[in-house]
Amino acid sequence: MAPVVAILLAAVVAVAASLLAPAAAELTRVEHPPKSEGSLSILAVGDWGRRGQFNQTLVAEQMGVVGEKLDIDFVISTGDNIYDDGIANTSDPLFKECFTNIYTAQSLQKPWYIVLGNHDYTGNALAQQDPAIREVDSRYLAIAKSFIVNSEIADFFLVDTSPFYLKYWNSSKYDWRNVAPRDTYIETLLKDLDDALTQSEAPWKIVVGHHPISSGCEHGNTTELQQLLRPILEACILSMTSSSLLARGVDMYVNGHDHCLQHISSRNSPVQFMTSGGGSKAWAGKFKTTSDKIEFIYDGQGFVSMQLSKTEAHLVFYDVAGNVLHTYDSTKTEEDDEH
Repeated sequence: MAPVVAILLAAVVAVAASLLAPAAAELTRVEHPPKSEGSLSILAVGDWGRRGQFNQTLVAEQMGVVGEKLDIDFVISTGDNIYDDGIANTSDPLFKECFTNIYTAQSLQKPWYIVLGNHDYTGNALAQQDPAIREVDSRYLAIAKSFIVNSEIADFFLVDTSPFYLKYWNSSKYDWRNVAPRDTYIETLLKDLDDALTQSEAPWKIVVGHHPISSGCEHGNTTELQQLLRPILEACILSMTSSSLLARGVDMYVNGHDHCLQHISSRNSPVQFMTSGGGSKAWAGKFKTTSDKIEFIYDGQGFVSMQLSKTEAHLVFYDVAGNVLHTYDSTKTEEDDEH
């Protein structure tokens, strides 16, 4: 247990330091260094918090098995963490019933970096970000609406996508504290993200949001994200740093919301769209069309693993029984980001 506690304490200390002195007009940044040999292993799962129902417990068990095999560094949650309406406050028993009591495997006692989904916003959205929630379970790091996890070989840009969706915004049931006015919030977020991507020197740049940009599952493409977020992800801007000229290219966008697993290739850029929203209830047989290329789609439950080094990325999509459904590999040279 000592190494696990040390890792969690180090992450919490890093988070606290980031929150105490955030730079103006910048996204909060959390440092999570890779392993000593320069590798990184993570799991990504979304749409899970149902008190173990709808096979959430079975998915969690397989996550534990794969997490141990890969010696994961952390978990990314793509949102809709607590159904149906988030939590009421930091002492809401739903939190333990949906999270702490479910993800009990030793390998999952690592930091979980969290984005909020629309179901989290229909409860007390700020409670999931409150430092008091980390006193209940120190793994749960929903530290800001949008933030960056820097792991040296990869920057993960966690983006708050719910405010983009006009249908939500026009409903009174959502908790928009610290978000309104919407236009200013979105404009600032997009600028901060664009700046952060331009400044990033990480070999891999991975953006995470709850809602899909391109999807062949039930919800399909999100119009507002297609219009506002996608152009930023697909831009390839050369930025001069003190040491070199860097190509700012996003490698992947990882999302939940659609209760399925899928891999879609952009027809306009090298960006790969990955959906990991199979943490509990799935939508069998519900599909939509998208103009991008569907490489893989599975209308059931499961999760995704990701192994990264400076030059290689290896993703695996697993079903609820731990079977491998699809893999994706990408390579780059250390000079790919320099011109």
